[in-house]
Amino acid sequence: MNSTNLITVDPEIFGGTPVFKGTRVPVKTLFEYLEANYTLDEFLECFPSVTPDMARRVLESSEAALLCPAAA
Repeated sequence: MNSTNLITVDPEIFGGTPVFKGTRVPVKTLFEYLEANYTLDEFLECFPSVTPDMARRVLESSEAALLCPAAA
């Protein structure tokens, strides 16, 4: 799973803030919602341009990156 299929960084969109590909929704917003105890469904309801699959895949990619041992 490649994050380039999920996230776009474009200086023309929010000054290069990483957004879900094909949207103007910053990826950071997903994490902010979850940190504030909103559910994934509540986030998706507020940002319908983000599909459930996109959100799940970003979360899975983040988990894998955090739990993967650093290369020596």
